[in-house]
Amino acid sequence: MKIICIARNYADHAKELNNEIPENPVFFIKSDTAILPKNRDFYLPEFSQDVHYEVEVILKISKAGKYIQPEYASNYFEEISLGIDFTARDLQAQLKSKGHPWEIAKSFDGSAVIGDFVSKNEFDLNNLEFELHRNDDTVQKGNTKDMIHSFHNIISVASQYFTLKTGDIIMTGTPSGVGKVNEEDQLVGFLEGRKVFDINVK
Repeated sequence: MKIICIARNYADHAKELNNEIPENPVFFIKSDTAILPKNRDFYLPEFSQDVHYEVEVILKISKAGKYIQPEYASNYFEEISLGIDFTARDLQAQLKSKGHPWEIAKSFDGSAVIGDFVSKNEFDLNNLEFELHRNDDTVQKGNTKDMIHSFHNIISVASQYFTLKTGDIIMTGTPSGVGKVNEEDQLVGFLEGRKVFDINVK
């Protein structure tokens, strides 16, 4: 099982990190060990002093596919949820400044929160609101209508490079509002007002 992630898929987020808005989807991979086990706390890693939260809508691939056309992409996922792409921002910045790959800043153990999945049929996927609360304050608020690349386009382009398999996860990008997490923070994700994850930071 693999986790395919999309970077810079919301224009406001790209701008807040001073990144260019990409013409095509920008992909990176998280390892399966990045998944934070259910009902576990997130422990800040010792190698970073600036871990950021990034809330994202996630898709679960329901059948294998390769070279999927956009008009058929909806046949390849049945459930959606929210997740967090935890990012060691200081480590990522150091690696980027040297032109090095930055997987270790994105794919470390526990860096992927996967919320409870719900049927995609319950929502309008083109107008899907989601929020991240930190200690009862709303810190990120997004809507899929603001995505640069749609779910269907992401699946189609990703499948040109990676064979999608049942159980694979696609994290579809984060809106603006990312920020540092601290010990004792509580992070709660809401999909159209429905709580899908609740994480404590240690």
